Amino acid sequence: MSSFVVVHPDFDGVWPWAADHFCELWRAEGEVAFARLDHGDARRLGEIARDASRVDADGIRRLACFGVSAGESCLAALPALEEATFQGAYHGTLSADDRQRLEAKGVRLYDQLSEGFWGQSVAEYGLALTLCGLRRIPQLHRRIVESQEPWDYDPPDGRGRASARGHQFGDDSSFTHGALAGKRVRVAGAGNIGSRYAGFACALGAEVSAWDPYAPESAFHRAGSRREHHLRRLVSDAEIFAPMLPLTDSTRNIVTASHLEALPTGCLVVLVTRALICDVETLRRRVLADELSLAADVWDVEPLSLQDPLLGRHNVVHTPHNAGRTADANRAWAESLASQFRPSQGVV
Repeated sequence: MSSFVVVHPDFDGVWPWAADHFCELWRAEGEVAFARLDHGDARRLGEIARDASRVDADGIRRLACFGVSAGESCLAALPALEEATFQGAYHGTLSADDRQRLEAKGVRLYDQLSEGFWGQSVAEYGLALTLCGLRRIPQLHRRIVESQEPWDYDPPDGRGRASARGHQFGDDSSFTHGALAGKRVRVAGAGNIGSRYAGFACALGAEVSAWDPYAPESAFHRAGSRREHHLRRLVSDAEIFAPMLPLTDSTRNIVTASHLEALPTGCLVVLVTRALICDVETLRRRVLADELSLAADVWDVEPLSLQDPLLGRHNVVHTPHNAGRTADANRAWAESLASQFRPSQGVV
């Protein structure tokens, strides 16, 4: 037996499907030993390898360790080890000292290279929130469960025939609404998520500009977006504003109160990466004042209190921070990690 995959249930709780898919990829190359632990199992990796009767620990050449404590015991318990990965729920489970010991023995260690595996799912979700924000899809979905009133057209400005059935208008004309085509979409961030979202919006006919001082020029070309060099100018004419940056020390509150104040009245703000890249207090104030509409999957405090005034508002679409977590994204995570290992013997 040359390959061993071991997974802790805490890892499965955060990354469902990932460990199983990783094992399937290795099984396509040959026989693999797989051990899934129970909650409360405090054994270290060496003990697990010894206790798994079907595993010849002396022959394990490559190891995938998901959420299981590991370290110096690998050297004694797995003497033939050549390649390994140690992944926790969010970070690896190998200390710096143990990493050095394994590398000194010639063991190749692999880490996840990036978060590109869920860029597609988050960007698609951002597009979905945008369309929901434009057309008030969640609000109308909820209202027709409670009343037949939404089936009647009642123009907000008093024009037309009030309560005339069949006119098919459900948008809120106080905010950016209607088709995405032709809208001025402004994206802060041209990385893995922002550039994909910009590309989706461009493909649907939006007029897209993006700001990112660190992105290469190719990122803007691939997304079909015009590069804007100043964030202040980016927000000044936005009909849809999508800040899509990761949260780091340098990006916290990078979209300042001044930037948010500069957004035109009626602008739709789309949040799918991290809320705290924005001055949340200003964003909340403008949304609650009906100056902006909001379509958000991420929040400054999670979970939101059931008494939060943003919940259930006519100008807010809200979801519980689940844009990235799809089976597809988690399997892509496993594929990216597994691709770094050398093929098993006998595999071309």
